[in-house]
Amino acid sequence: MTIAQEREDLLAELGGQNRATIGAVLGSGSIGKATERADGTMEATIRIPEDAMTWEPGVLILPHAGILELTIINDDKNTHACLLPSNGDKQFIGLLNHSKGTARLELDGPGCYWYGSPAGNDEGRGLTAAIVVTGEVPPEAKLDRPAQPRP
Repeated sequence: MTIAQEREDLLAELGGQNRATIGAVLGSGSIGKATERADGTMEATIRIPEDAMTWEPGVLILPHAGILELTIINDDKNTHACLLPSNGDKQFIGLLNHSKGTARLELDGPGCYWYGSPAGNDEGRGLTAAIVVTGEVPPEAKLDRPAQPRP
């Protein structure tokens, strides 16, 4: 068995509710990309799968900073919530079982923005995920250091 197969088997064992560990760890889920519209805004959908205690995708990648129209779908039998980052203030969406909500987020710079479900402690750790905004920081925000190699 290869290391990759062993890792997949281990993650499958850990990835569901009430298994060896409850839920999935950040980074073990899938990666999704937001779609860019003609006007420059972006759109994406994230879900809470039934009995998974995780977001799908676990990491959402945006091609640039700006406005994201996000649809959040709770496919679980339990009530959850979504506390999302946005310039100026966070946004809170309550999600009853088998419900859907929408949020319009503004993320003005590249970076990793964490979000999650703070309601009910979600089996001791909460549902956590990330939105990753790609791109370059503005010149005034760059560190004064030599250029770093890029892959």
